[in-house]
Amino acid sequence: MTQDTPDGTGRTTHFGNETVPEDEKASRVHGVFTSVASRYDVMNDAMSMGVHRLWKDAMLDWLAPRAGQRLLDVAGGTGDIAFRFLGRAPEATATVFDMTEGMLVSGRGRAEAANLGDRLDWVVGDAMALPFPDASFDVYTISFGIRNVTRIGDALAEAHRVLRPGGRLMVLEFSQLPNPLLQRAYDLYSFNVIPRMGQAIAGDRHSYQYLVESIRKFPDQDRFAAMIVDAGFGNVKYRNLSFGIAALHSGWKL
Repeated sequence: MTQDTPDGTGRTTHFGNETVPEDEKASRVHGVFTSVASRYDVMNDAMSMGVHRLWKDAMLDWLAPRAGQRLLDVAGGTGDIAFRFLGRAPEATATVFDMTEGMLVSGRGRAEAANLGDRLDWVVGDAMALPFPDASFDVYTISFGIRNVTRIGDALAEAHRVLRPGGRLMVLEFSQLPNPLLQRAYDLYSFNVIPRMGQAIAGDRHSYQYLVESIRKFPDQDRFAAMIVDAGFGNVKYRNLSFGIAALHSGWKL
């Protein structure tokens, strides 16, 4: 959510619980992920106790990749979703797109080890200004990345632009638990355990404090679904995962 500053000098947005000038958020998010790139996958396993792997499998189950499709995985980091996609779709190709080169470097090493280098491209850039022609991809995925975008609506509009007619958007993101007692328990864990875990495993408490705060700033399931509709997608649906700790949102370019 962005808003004009009281003095009219520029627009602001949130960076976790901080209010920052809109044009500063991307560089600060970049700093977070550059800091944690080398330990990112290890921290994902630790923070979720491995459950993020089940969420990503559920994403691919609903997505049902088909042979020969072309995937754009935005905020794709080290390629986790792209590897899963290619494993299920013979002759498919994938472009992993991320603002943090260090994450892509880690992913490239994984791709070479898995002999997938000829089916994967790695591109650095901004989700709000994709460097691809209109109607270039069959599938657009973004996993735990949309909440870090400065203007979410702009990123969704770009997703719609680069998808071919009949193409599909799939978003996996942390969300809100509809049960207040469960949400309170989850908040206690998130704010008290995850930053300490970040310090112990990645040597970076501040970045993981931001990640926890950013989850609470992200729109709930229904509001985010409405944003996807506003970007031009049809047949928009969502599914809660682990009671709503995360959610999958799906939409089609009709």
